[in-house]
Amino acid sequence: MRTLVVGAGAIGGYFGGRLLEINREVTFLVRAKRAAELSSQGLTIRSRFGDVSFSKPATVLAEKLRETFDLVLLSCKAYDLDGAITSFAPAVAPNTVILPLLNGMRHLDMLDERFGRHRVLGGQCLIAVAIRDGEIAHLNDTHELSFGERDGALSDRVQAITRVMEGARFNARASTEIVQEMWEKWVFLASLAGSTCLMRATIGDICASPGGTDFIPGLLEECSSIAATEGHPVREAQLNRTRNMLTATGAALTASMLRDIERNAPIEADHIIGDLLGRAGASSHGKLSLLTIAYTHLKAYEARRRRTPQAE
Repeated sequence: MRTLVVGAGAIGGYFGGRLLEINREVTFLVRAKRAAELSSQGLTIRSRFGDVSFSKPATVLAEKLRETFDLVLLSCKAYDLDGAITSFAPAVAPNTVILPLLNGMRHLDMLDERFGRHRVLGGQCLIAVAIRDGEIAHLNDTHELSFGERDGALSDRVQAITRVMEGARFNARASTEIVQEMWEKWVFLASLAGSTCLMRATIGDICASPGGTDFIPGLLEECSSIAATEGHPVREAQLNRTRNMLTATGAALTASMLRDIERNAPIEADHIIGDLLGRAGASSHGKLSLLTIAYTHLKAYEARRRRTPQAE
C-alpha cells in the first residue's frame, strides 16, 4: 500500500517514520523548507520505544505531485487544512483512502465535501510529540493510532491498513466505534485546552487554586453535554477517566494549544472550541458559559497575534 503522509511535522513525521522503519512505502508531502531540512538533516525520531533515523526520506512538493496513492495519512493542523486539501488532491484516485488524524469533527465535513464521504475514514491518534532541534521528540509513553469506517464496518480496506501498520513501533488499532471515540477525545481535548489556555496553567496548578476544582468539572460537563446532544454521549468509563485526568492533584498536564500560545504560534481555536460551541446551538444562546469564555479568550489571542506580526 503506497502511503502519502501529508506533513512531516511532529505527528506525521513520527507515524510516517515508524512505517518507514518497517520498510513500508512512504512519501512525505511537504513544503520546500521542510523538504530542504529533511534532505540535509534527515528524519530522526527520539523515543523511549526506540530511536530511528533516515538520511533522506522520500518527499514531494505539492507542485510536483503527479502520482496517486492508496492511502493518504493527513496529519496537518486544522488551520492548514484548506491548503493541505489543495496540495494532496492530485494524489487521490478513485480507490484512494484518506485517513485524517485531526482533532474535532469539522475536518470530516470539509473532506467529505471535497473528496466524497466514501473516501474518508475516521481516525485519531494519542501521542505527545514535538520537534526539538530538528528532531521529533516523543514526550510520553503513549503512541496510539486508531481508525475505522464511520459506519462501524470492518471493511477490506480497513483490514488492509491494519496489515500495513502491523509490526510498526506504535499501537495501531482498527475500530468499529471510531466516531464515538473521536467525540470522546474531542470532549477531553476541549476541556483540557479550554481550562489550561484560559488559566494559562497546568491542570495541577488550576486544581490547587481557589475554585479550580469546580471550574474544570464544570467545563467538562458542558462539553460532554454537547456531545450527548449530538448523539454521542461520553461513556461512563471514559468520562470517569477524563475527569480523573483533569482533576489530578499536582498534574503537569497542559494542552498543546497552550504551548502554541506560549510560543506565539497559530492555534486551532475554531476547530476545537468554536465548532463544539457552535453545535450547542439554541441551548447556548444568551448564556455566558465556561466554554464561551474560553473561546472568547482564544479569539482575543488570535486578534492580538494578527495585529502584532512582528512578534512572531
